[in-house]
This record gives sequence, structure tokens and C-alpha cells, in this order.
Amino acid sequence: MAKLLKQPVKLALVQLACTADKTHNLAAARRQVLSAAREHGARIVVLPECFNSPYGTPYFPKYAETLLPSPPSEAASPTFHALSRIAAEAKVYLVGGSIPEFEPKSEKLFNTSLTFGPDGTLLATHRKVHLFDIDIPGKIRFKESEVLSPGDKVTMIDLPEYGKIAVAICYDVRFPELATIAARKGAFLLLYPGAFNMTTGTLHWELLARARAVDNQVYVGLCSPARDTGADYHAWGHSLIVDPNAAVLGQLDEKEGILTAELTGEKIEETRKGIPIYTQRRFDVYPDVSEEVKAEIGNPDPSLS
Repeated sequence: MAKLLKQPVKLALVQLACTADKTHNLAAARRQVLSAAREHGARIVVLPECFNSPYGTPYFPKYAETLLPSPPSEAASPTFHALSRIAAEAKVYLVGGSIPEFEPKSEKLFNTSLTFGPDGTLLATHRKVHLFDIDIPGKIRFKESEVLSPGDKVTMIDLPEYGKIAVAICYDVRFPELATIAARKGAFLLLYPGAFNMTTGTLHWELLARARAVDNQVYVGLCSPARDTGADYHAWGHSLIVDPNAAVLGQLDEKEGILTAELTGEKIEETRKGIPIYTQRRFDVYPDVSEEVKAEIGNPDPSLS
């Protein structure tokens, strides 16, 4: 079997404080991405969900940028161009967390992640597939669907030197089918920019990261905003990286920081050899969900799909 991960690569998760000042957020992201690349040697760098704005339904329309047609003008999407420049300056694969997106044609809002290559080229766009609609009595009620519309694609990206990664957003991590499809189609790493809250973070943040890893025997990274107790929404923080055997390689606390880990193909192979679930599945008893879905690999413009 060909290696999923062709050569070792260092992954960095950047846990930022996401303020109401977009210009400040973009400048902070640049500093931290450059630090991840130059001081920590990272080649894949991830930013948090809604990293350029506060998280919350009242903020999505206010901070939304227009991405289509692609590439957008700098006026339509300053974040698009900032991320492109940062990726090129740092010479990294940059998963730009997510930003609120407004699509003029449909007049819909989306929660959208942009991934850029080391030359600043847009490689892929992922719109959050599963919207965060929950109601836990006495704890938290949140309805993204009051403002946002869902995406409809499994998003995978081919990094020529390393292999395929998959990008989804926050609540997407709760749906194992999305991860399984990506892993069975060759992803060595599942990345989820996410802003879990103080209730769901305590309950399920680490559990879900480890579950998706052990389900699929691949690496998993969850990248959160830092916690701001003065904001309307209090993010859990605790960005973490999990290996294919569900061991936590590292985890931050609630404050700003950079988390890194070295990923190797040997660890994936060792895990799958020891517990060979990939050859033991019973598709005569249940269907292979990955056969029923065509994953979108590196289509940066959702209007083309």
C-alpha cells in the first residue's frame, strides 16, 4: 500500500484571540503564521474558525466578505488577499481557519475556509456542511441556521510533497461520515478549525478529536480561537493534535499560543498494521459510504462544482 504521508511534515495550529478589529486580527495572524514557519519549522499552518471576526450570529453579516467570482477584489475580500500574502511570505500551506462569506448570487451567508499554497495560490474552499444548531437547557442555545446556509461538499486538498488532507469546520467534526469518506479517499490528516464553547468543549472537544482519529487511523487537528471572557461567545480553546492511534500529541490551554507536532507516514502504517480495521470492514454487511460520495479535491471556487 502506498504511503498516505509521503514524508514527515510539521503541523502548526495557531490559537488566536479573535477580536472585533479585523485589521488587528489579520496582522496578528500574519505574525503568528510567520512564527510557526520560521521559529517552529511548520509547513502546514492552521488558523481558527472565524479568526478575522468575533464568533456569533449577529457578527456574520457585518463581517462577511464576498469571495465569488474568484479571485475577489481586495475590497470585496481583504482576508482572501491577506491569507494569500501570508502563505507566500511564510512559504507554507495555510488553512485560513474560516471567515463569514456572502454570496451575492444567492444572497446567502456561509462559514467558509480558504486554503492557500506556499506560492499564495488558492487551493480549496470549504463551506461548513453541518450548521451549529443546539439547545442545551440551562447551558447554551445557538442557531447558526438563523443566519448561515450549509455547504455541500467533502473537501480534500492534495499537497504534492506530502499527500492529501481534508478540511472541515467545527461542528462538522461530530459527523463521522464526513471524516470516514475523507480518510478512505486517502487523507492522512483531518483538520477542523473550530470554536467550541465552554459547555460542549468540556464535554466533547478532546473526545471527538480522538474519536475521529481512532475511527480512521489518521492524524487529527482541532484549532480553536483563544478564549476572550469579555466577548459574547467564550471559546473553549485547547487546540490539540491527535495521532492515528488516538494519542494526544499536544494540547494548548485557553490562551493564545502555537501548537506543533511532527507527522509521519510510519505512524499511520504502524497503527494500521497493529489494528488492521482497513482490511476487516464488512461491506457485505453495511455499505462503504465513501463509495457513494465524490469528494471535491482542490476546487477553490464552489460555483464551479
